Amino acid sequence: MPINQPSNQIKLTNVSVVRLKKGGKRFEVACFKNKVQDWRSGVETDIDEVVQIGNVFINVSKGQVANNDDLQKAFKTTDTDQIIREILKRGELQVGEKERSHAIDNIWREIATQIAEKCVDPNTHRPHTVGMIEKAMHDAHYSVNMNKSAKQQALDVIKLLQEKKALPIERARMKVRVTMKASDGAFSLPPASSSLATAQQWSVPSLAGKKLKEKIIPLTSAVEDEDWSDEWELIALIDPGSFRLINELLQAELKGRGRLEMLSSSVVGSEERLE
Repeated sequence: MPINQPSNQIKLTNVSVVRLKKGGKRFEVACFKNKVQDWRSGVETDIDEVVQIGNVFINVSKGQVANNDDLQKAFKTTDTDQIIREILKRGELQVGEKERSHAIDNIWREIATQIAEKCVDPNTHRPHTVGMIEKAMHDAHYSVNMNKSAKQQALDVIKLLQEKKALPIERARMKVRVTMKASDGAFSLPPASSSLATAQQWSVPSLAGKKLKEKIIPLTSAVEDEDWSDEWELIALIDPGSFRLINELLQAELKGRGRLEMLSSSVVGSEERLE
């Protein structure tokens, strides 16, 4: 049924309502259907494509707009854009039972699909099927949170499945490239007048380079390639959690002059994905 906003008789149709209770009162925002989750997941970034009308309501269905006194008391501001963004972020999406069930099924499936793409069986390093992950989610009694994106929940579910031992699972390894230039002190280079034979003898890692390598290698799962020419280049598989540690190490030791690149966000079997 169309919803009328009394002050200007604007008819709002195809409405999804996001509700937030704050300061003892209820505040609502009228949104386009199927756009709230897109906003929360970052798929949609234009708020005008999400919100039907830039008002904060006490009751959307009756067209009752919140007054400034109530907004100031609850949100400490009367800036409607700021308040709408808070309601979209923290509020509860109001949907009918049938629509809610359909939305939960979609998010559930998306969570399982994302986990299948990001994780492997630690024993075989092969991916689990979406069906196997969905069964493990049921066994672990996971409930979908309508106010969180599937991506956020996928990370929560991975931890839950590991804690409950519902399924042998771990994050698929990332493939990265680490490089350090000779000018950054990682290598000892020969003087320009040296012969080729002498230059080849000089083409070895310096003590500083070796020490840095000794700190990085333990953070890798497997080394695929290593080159000690005019710069040290390492291509390796790492646990996703080690990416930040390696980057911080390069920043601290080389003041940002070392380089860490992600070649693949997840290596599952022989398949590589870059997100």
